[in-house]
Order: sequence, then structure tokens, then C-alpha cells
Amino acid sequence: MDNPLYVAMVLSILILLASMISVELGVTVAVVEIALGVVAGNALGIKPPEWLDFLATFASVVLTFLAGTEVDPGLLRAKAKESFLLGGISFLAPFLFAWGFCQLALGWDLRAALIGGIALSTTSLAVVYAVLVETGLNKAEIGKLIMAATFVTDLGTVLALTLLFIRPTLWLLAFIGVSAAAIFAMPRLDTWFFGRYGNRVIEPEIRGAFAVLLTLMFFAGLAKSHAVLPAFLLGLAVSQVFQKHPQLQSFQVVAFAFLTPFFFLKGGINISVPAVVAKLGLVILLLGAKVVPKFLGVYPLARRYVPRDAVYTTLLMSTGLTFGTISSLYGLNAGIIDRTQFSVLVTVVVLTAILPTLVAQRWFPPHTDKKGVDR
Repeated sequence: MDNPLYVAMVLSILILLASMISVELGVTVAVVEIALGVVAGNALGIKPPEWLDFLATFASVVLTFLAGTEVDPGLLRAKAKESFLLGGISFLAPFLFAWGFCQLALGWDLRAALIGGIALSTTSLAVVYAVLVETGLNKAEIGKLIMAATFVTDLGTVLALTLLFIRPTLWLLAFIGVSAAAIFAMPRLDTWFFGRYGNRVIEPEIRGAFAVLLTLMFFAGLAKSHAVLPAFLLGLAVSQVFQKHPQLQSFQVVAFAFLTPFFFLKGGINISVPAVVAKLGLVILLLGAKVVPKFLGVYPLARRYVPRDAVYTTLLMSTGLTFGTISSLYGLNAGIIDRTQFSVLVTVVVLTAILPTLVAQRWFPPHTDKKGVDR
């Protein structure tokens, strides 16, 4: 049924069920929402309408922005070496391996294989952040380190996609300029804005942040790019503002109660069970082409920098969703990959949002509490 109210009704019921199942099973709600999205798309015949596409995209930008606000700039500077090494190898190892595998083993042409390598190189900052917030580890040192390393991984993904495929345009320059202006101006407007408009029930500060993020999305669309990375940098720039104004925690409430469930449900809806069954062998091979090099690259470094939580860190760094889907969709729209290749890549990307997270929470919970203290 194409009735938008019917779709909204079904999805809202699934969102409620997801929260209940999450509490009962002790599994992060993002994983449950993705799984119920698979049910919605395959058993209930839900096709994502335009409003769901928009909400899911906006949610990914908001999630990334909030992840940036959680990163401690002081810790980021102190842990710069660890962040860049973990994040760099997390991108480079699966990118090179998946690229070679797609080209040499699967026979994809060079450009299609590069898209495959980029799509499978990612770590989902949205998934990582959602898991860390739900477990309370976003405030712990290990959580902040994982988020910083994830940002580095996604930066590598975006740079690879941009340098290899996207042609510079005036709109791209405009997008960079608008992003830089927002990142420079927002922290400096803190005293004036909160002094005049803060602490009101209408939440002008949240409205202002939404307006800036939507502006970034608009210019990103014109530039045929994505607003996720500038949104993270913007969040990082205003992180001290969030620490100074506790009332901004309501921003997180709005995001997790309303926006993010649609993002994760949409990810599950993208999985076609018949396509997975038909291409099961290829899905398994590509899943291995991402996860195996992630482990071979990230785990030894994680053993050095977070020895007690090395497996947990590696598993979270093996997740994927946002940029993997974006890269695959770019390849499809540009005629670089065909629909079958796109379906397989997106399926693998979404599965990496579920499986590593589930294993990490079930069998390798971190040895630190919400304050980062050893248990």
C-alpha cells in the first residue's frame, strides 16, 4: 500500500516494538530497528516513500553532528596518534583488499571494483554513536577514541570517493565555503545566542542547529556530495558549547526518539531477502572481504591501545551503513555498477551494521563502565 499514512503507521508501530524488544533482549535498538526494517520491506511490502528517504538522510546528518559533540577535543589531541592509526588502517585495509577481490576474483572492471572497495571500507559513525550512547560509553574514554577513529575512517572513504570519481565544480567550492563558515561561526555565536534566546521551551538553539544542518544538506546536494563529514566537524566545533549548556541534552532526546529510528528502519528496508538468497555466496564472500581485513588491520593496533577491549573496538570498527550505502548509490547512479552489484553491496553494508554490533554486545562487552573505569 502506497498510502503515506499507512506507511507512517506501520513504521511507528515497528519503532515501538523495536524499543520493547531491545529492552527485553538487551540488544542495542539500532540492530533491532534494522532487522524490523527487513521485515517491513520484505514481509509487509513497505516501499520507502520520499518523506522516509528525507528523514533517514537528515537523521544520518543529525547523528553524525551529535557524535561530533561527544568527542572531547582535548582527548582527541592527546589520542591523535591512536585515532589516526586505528581509523587509517580501518579504511585502508578493507579498501585495498575489497578492491582487489572485486576486480581479480569477481571480474568487476576497475571503476566498479573501486566502488566496491570504497563501499566496504567504511565504519558507520551513526551505528557506532547509537551503540555507544545506548550503552553509556559515549562519555567514556574508549567510546570517544572509537568515535574519533571512526571519523578518520569515514574521512578516508569520502576522500577516496571524491578524488577517484567526483569532479570539482563551483557548487563543491560553495559547499566547502558554507561548511567552513558554519564551523567557524557557530561556536562564536554561543554567548550572544544563549544569552538572548536560550533556556526557552521553544528550544531556539535546537531549531538553529537544525537550520544549519539542513543548509549543509542543501549545498551538499547541489555539489553532489554529502553533509555527514562537515556535520561531524561542526559538532566537534561546538562540543564545548554542549558541555556548557546541559539543556542541549534535549537535542539527543529528539534525535533518538524521532529521527534515528527512521534511519535504521530505512537501512533494513534496503535489504531484499530474495536477492540475498539468490546471491548468498557472493554476499558471504564480500562480507568476508570487509570484515577479515578489518580484523587483520585493526585488531593488532587495538590490542596495543585498548588491550582489554580490543575485540569490542574491532567489531564496532567493522560496522557499516551510511557511507557504504552512499558510495554504492553513487556508483549505481553514475552507471559504474549495475543494479545487481548495487543490491549485493548494500546488503553486505547493512549486514555489517547488524552482525558485528550484535556479536560485540553479546560476547565482548567492554571492561569499562559508563565513566570509563575498569570493572
